[in-house]
Amino acid sequence: MNALPNTLQLTPERNRLSIKQLVAGGIFLVIALVLTNLVPTIEIAWVSVILLLTIYLFAFEVVAVDVAAASIMVVLGLTSLLAPFMGLEQGLVNNQHLFDGFSSNAVISIIAVMIIGAGLDKTGIMGSVAAFILKIGGTTESRIIPIISATVGFISSFMQNVGAAALFLPVVSRISARSGLPMSRLLMPMGFTAILGGTMTMVGSSPLILLNDLILTSNKALPESQQMETWGLFSVTPIGVALILTGILYFVIAGRFVLPKTKSESSTSGTDPMQYFQDVYGLSYHLSEMVVTDESSLIGKELDEVETLYRVRIIATKISGEANRIGPGALARDVAIQSGMVLGVVADPESLNNFVSTFNLKKRDTLRTFSGDLSANKAGIAEVVIPPSSSLIGKSARDVWMRKTYGLAMIGLHRNGETMREGEDIRNMPFMAGDTLVVHTPWDVLPRIEKDKNFVVVTTEYPHEELRPHKIGWAMLFFGIALSMVLFTDIRLSVALLTGAMGMVLSGVLNIEEAYEAVSWKTVFLLASLIPLGLAVETTGTAKWIAEQVLFVVGDMPIWVIQLAVAILATFFTLVMSNVGATVLLVPLAVNIAIGAGANPAVFALTVAIATSNSFLIPTHQVNALIMGPAGYRVADFMRAGGIMTVLFLTVMMLVMNLVF
Repeated sequence: MNALPNTLQLTPERNRLSIKQLVAGGIFLVIALVLTNLVPTIEIAWVSVILLLTIYLFAFEVVAVDVAAASIMVVLGLTSLLAPFMGLEQGLVNNQHLFDGFSSNAVISIIAVMIIGAGLDKTGIMGSVAAFILKIGGTTESRIIPIISATVGFISSFMQNVGAAALFLPVVSRISARSGLPMSRLLMPMGFTAILGGTMTMVGSSPLILLNDLILTSNKALPESQQMETWGLFSVTPIGVALILTGILYFVIAGRFVLPKTKSESSTSGTDPMQYFQDVYGLSYHLSEMVVTDESSLIGKELDEVETLYRVRIIATKISGEANRIGPGALARDVAIQSGMVLGVVADPESLNNFVSTFNLKKRDTLRTFSGDLSANKAGIAEVVIPPSSSLIGKSARDVWMRKTYGLAMIGLHRNGETMREGEDIRNMPFMAGDTLVVHTPWDVLPRIEKDKNFVVVTTEYPHEELRPHKIGWAMLFFGIALSMVLFTDIRLSVALLTGAMGMVLSGVLNIEEAYEAVSWKTVFLLASLIPLGLAVETTGTAKWIAEQVLFVVGDMPIWVIQLAVAILATFFTLVMSNVGATVLLVPLAVNIAIGAGANPAVFALTVAIATSNSFLIPTHQVNALIMGPAGYRVADFMRAGGIMTVLFLTVMMLVMNLVF
């Protein structure tokens, strides 16, 4: 009886969505028809129509963005076949170059940097970085975002921003898993500041790297009195610093309003270590971290003296200057508690509070020392059954030193339909066939337990992560080689990064299957499929015509207005074509406009090169495309957060440039 009303309730929502798309489609169609009567050539008319179609598909998400991009690429290819019917002499894009995007420098660079990032992550380096950030910033969004953003922004000032973003992607993923903050709340600030960081030095982004060459080329056509000086490495640093600070403040202040809370497409988070135990066995246990104070009467006692009596389970300890003790061989019941020792404790709230007050312990609000080792993707609750053939039958957990020997900290025993817990002497009970042990354990212990005939591991849904810390030397070597080639040689970015990526594969940091899995093919198709559109916009004269029309309108206005118009034009072009293409196209125009208006042509050229980094509105920039999948972003999310960022970028850039230059 309820099925029909539910169906009827959903129908209007679908209709509203369809009507919205149809109305928007009609508006875009009218705009396209008007444009076809204004443009000077049929080629520009068709490119304008396809450009509007692309914007429509992206903005209203009729299909997934990668599907939309690939479809546009196919449409461009079909123009070669349909040229006679479209009034064209030839296709809008030469089909010999239609798929060049898949072998382009940008796409190969992204593939390589994803593999490098996965290799570094596989050695555990990224986990250490994530733990360090969590130690400083805690688990609050307002503290973590500035730390991540500032770090990525600085790195991005000396290497390609997509490389910096890709390297930090696994770091943010781990921070998300350990802090409980959604990836969607962290990746966009990281990605945006990676783009902004590219404006801090003249080697931070491709347009700025290219700018001095374009200035020298323009100088050849200028009289000696109008020759432009090239820019130094740190000439743009004041602008870049101001933009990064603006981006960080924007997300700290307005992040709660503009950042989405989405379910990520990919996540490294594991099962909540306490929630499963509570749901299945009805016991409300919590994981807490506390410090033994100098006045605590717990000092000198062994774990075994307090755990059963106070109904707590100590699963991790830390002494200053030593490594965290958790897992097999690291922690046992005879470990003595010392002053200043940090304890990771599992207990129900009442027992926990009693334990803290009795022994004058300092309880922390969140995990800090064990934020990595006891995070949901590192450790949690597991169920282990004692099979009839087990040699442990008749022995107790105490007899076999289970926590020390196997890395299994037993917190519950389920037998004959009854669940017993810590404090009920479960560790002295001899095991029986069919007993289910509820244990807290590091996830990397379970694969070994699965091979032990004394146990049957029931838990299967846990992160199966194989780290290779012994490969850290090789990983750092090839990362260093790739980075050095990027910074100190003229070799193409893709070759430099692919050298590092293949070095990691050949040295065993990653196997080739893991390298393939590290690549986000959705990102690859999105970027590679859009490159032919940018080519069509350039080669048909569409870009030049749009630039001329805009600049014709503002030609007689004040210099700062003309400069702003140039910046807005560069911003628009970088959304629909490569930032390099937009820079190459607009710098000569900007130089001529500045000379005609009596302004500084070098500053106008710099305006173009910086404004082509103002790419936040839709996910066409490489960095935005990179973070879209892992965070589960939609185009609407970029338009909401990126729209404000775009305006802030233009405002701050104009203010600082006019103050500095």
